[in-house]
Amino acid sequence: MRIFTTLPQEDLRKVGPAAQKIEADGYTGVSTQENRHDPFLALAVAGVATRKIELHTGVAISFPRSPMIAANIGWDLAASTGGRFTLGLGSQIRPHNEKRFSVPWSAPAPRMREYIQAVRAIWAAWKGDGKLAYEGKHYRFTLMTPNFVPEPYDAPAPRIGLAAVGPAMLKVAAEESDAAKLHSFCTRLYLENRILPILSEGLAK
Repeated sequence: MRIFTTLPQEDLRKVGPAAQKIEADGYTGVSTQENRHDPFLALAVAGVATRKIELHTGVAISFPRSPMIAANIGWDLAASTGGRFTLGLGSQIRPHNEKRFSVPWSAPAPRMREYIQAVRAIWAAWKGDGKLAYEGKHYRFTLMTPNFVPEPYDAPAPRIGLAAVGPAMLKVAAEESDAAKLHSFCTRLYLENRILPILSEGLAK
């Protein structure tokens, strides 16, 4: 069984000792949220204080950050922790994007599909798997000079998890991400009758 717990995010001085205790207690990993605090900083502290536990954002809000920014943060966290980082992404709802982050809103599922594809394209370019050349409706990345390529590390590119509730985002999660992160209010009935069939159909493609 895989068991995760959360980290304290309100004071970075508490993170290292908390993460070490979590690891000693046998947890699989830790996750952070983007509510009152940045979701990445606590994971950076936890990563250098531990050796085994997985480190997940659960989740980081996607659209206020360029995929290039998310790719850079994810790469650095994975490189510094031996590949233990998973980039958990979520779209948030329209009012938060427009009124809290001042980000233009559009249909979230197609945009998220491109977001994940773009992040993976950036990582692939940094891994040496060809020139960066991603062009979509929402995102376009075609420039990557050597000065901006981070140092390589000996582990796969980070995994990507996606928060998904409705059918469209669940389909994106199945087809583009490595894990679907479900809402805490999800019932067993909804899971069995709605979520699993959509995920199964997407995974079969």
